[in-house]
Amino acid sequence: MNQTTPATAILGIGTAVPAYPLKQSEVVLRLTQALERYPDSARWAKRLFKQCGVETRYTCEPGLLGPVSSCRYLPDTEPGLIPTTAERMALYKRESVPLARQAAGQALADSGLSVSDITHLITVSCTGQFLPGLDASLVKELGLSREISRISLQFIGCAAGLRAVCLAREIADSAPQANVLIVSVELCTLHIQPSGDKEALFGASFFGDGASACVIGRTGKSRQGIFGLGNHRSVLIPEAAEEMTWEVGNFGFDLYLSPAIPKLITNRIPQEIGKLLDGERLPGLWAIHPGGKGIVDAIEQVYGLTEEQTAPSRQVLRDFGNLSSATILFVLQQMRMQLRTAGADAADGIALAFGPGLTAELIRFTYIPVGAAQEKTAHAAV
Repeated sequence: MNQTTPATAILGIGTAVPAYPLKQSEVVLRLTQALERYPDSARWAKRLFKQCGVETRYTCEPGLLGPVSSCRYLPDTEPGLIPTTAERMALYKRESVPLARQAAGQALADSGLSVSDITHLITVSCTGQFLPGLDASLVKELGLSREISRISLQFIGCAAGLRAVCLAREIADSAPQANVLIVSVELCTLHIQPSGDKEALFGASFFGDGASACVIGRTGKSRQGIFGLGNHRSVLIPEAAEEMTWEVGNFGFDLYLSPAIPKLITNRIPQEIGKLLDGERLPGLWAIHPGGKGIVDAIEQVYGLTEEQTAPSRQVLRDFGNLSSATILFVLQQMRMQLRTAGADAADGIALAFGPGLTAELIRFTYIPVGAAQEKTAHAAV
């Protein structure tokens, strides 16, 4: 991507997390106590939680912080006490809207646009469902137009946040007056399973709760440093459908993540990135969805990235965990903060996210420093 200002950009970003922090060191102590009768699982869990790259996450469920003897999400919980899917969905309905509203309000303020400027609303989530849904709730809570065009991306996993960005870019490119508000909210900890099995413990080790939002529209509308959006790709990796699954069970949603995912990404993604770049040099900025420490490690190794280049992804994983579809905007927000602090000039980048399918979403972007979009727009108009 050259250094001319793209026509469409992320004009503002907002993020929000629940009030209850999950300190990884404290979670390990509680889990070890709950696994007293299963020393092998306890040892494996200690190692896993220490090495997964997470120090703190957040949850909307204070019950996860209660006494070990009465926590309904820990191993050895009696079957009749385990929260049902209906209970978890009721909590999702209650907690998702305030978080989504907070992130959306921040994104609107950051963009410099008003509620009346928003023409499209894309809501994203894979950790809960209810009707009327998150989109209808946000129209009321934010005071959006009742005639706004609404799109809901439901139950398509971690890559959905970046899929929404790509979709919004298409909308804004085809309709110059469009301003698209994307809101993603994921309450992953609601689906922690009371099991000592390795698969359940792996999923419980690094997922957290949070919401993110952004406004996408034409450049020149924002007072802030922004991300111009370029070409994008969406691809299903062949023969990988069973490597990442997310299914509705009687006691929440059941997750399976194959240990082969980082290797699959290493083997398959370079050719997709090559098609996206179409012969151009590798960019300097890398917004990698930290679906796990191994995924960031794999991309870093394949492309010889520096610690500085993967720092935004690793810091989000460390401070918030994997927030499913909401994560990629946390990464872009962290990257923007670092670029602003450094007084960085315009720079090209690529964002990547992965989800069930196995799906890969990729988009090129350009960081446009504060004031640059307006200056270039004014110059082009002369």
